[in-house]
Amino acid sequence: MNHFTRSKNRVLQPGQKASRMGIILMFLCQCWSLKMFGQQAVEGGKIYHFSSSFTSFPDPVRSKGYYYDSVYFDYPSHYMDSSVIAVIPNKWSAVDGKVDFIFWFHGWHNNIDSALSYYHLSSQFLASGRNAILVLAETAKNAPDSYGGKLEKQNDFKDLLQDVLANLRKRNIISPSCQPNNIILAGHSGAYRVIANILQNGGVAVREVDLFDAMYGETEKFLAWIKKDESLKFINFFTNTGGGTDEVSAGMMKDLKEQKIDFVFVEEKDLNSGVLQSGKLLFIHSTRAHNDIIFNPDRLREFLENSPILKPIE
Repeated sequence: MNHFTRSKNRVLQPGQKASRMGIILMFLCQCWSLKMFGQQAVEGGKIYHFSSSFTSFPDPVRSKGYYYDSVYFDYPSHYMDSSVIAVIPNKWSAVDGKVDFIFWFHGWHNNIDSALSYYHLSSQFLASGRNAILVLAETAKNAPDSYGGKLEKQNDFKDLLQDVLANLRKRNIISPSCQPNNIILAGHSGAYRVIANILQNGGVAVREVDLFDAMYGETEKFLAWIKKDESLKFINFFTNTGGGTDEVSAGMMKDLKEQKIDFVFVEEKDLNSGVLQSGKLLFIHSTRAHNDIIFNPDRLREFLENSPILKPIE
């Protein structure tokens, strides 16, 4: 499995060192402010930072660290962070005492702060104008590891969701009686495993899944979820540069055909709002690079804008 790392997108070109260094320092200052004070104002909303004992780690399976390609990823640096980020639009409001959530899970060699920044997740979400809350829960931090830790276990995602609600209540963002409504799971690359296991074991009804070059396996779990309800939305956005997502996606489409389950296949160049709104099971092929398909153009924003379950902010 060949997951591309963010370092390939960070090569400094001649004459760019000073400007890139300024961006890095600004990003570090933002992260320090967010972690120190728990809240950060951004254009269109606020970002909250807290922790939960129901994130992926710490988990005893990685208590001795993890080796990948003969490189050791130690437990304290990569498997002890239980951070959670919540992004909330300024004009967000609960509807009938309920709140919609989008949970994003990052891929290899990333963390929730770097993913939020590099892939423009908060700005895309806020620009979508959806009346929902975006949540990023830490998994394996800056490591080449798809293992979802505790979130692979029975009902742990349900506990995480309740803990997120409790943290929002403590900050007076939601009322004591506010409950979750529609849940979307989205993620990039190695996030496929934790998402698949949440679908199987999470104990929460998930209404939509958006995969960004993340179909590396666990197809039987995704298929079992798809078969539960004809109204469910599934988007598999894949490339030929993800190190196998194209082959696994082709195999999954073959399985759907054999089981006489309708789906839509489209090339990215032909993607539009009509396709996004009409296709319940949607396979999108892109010729772009593994790390580039989330933004430029802002595909996450487009997926959220055209989701059948998310309402615009009034």
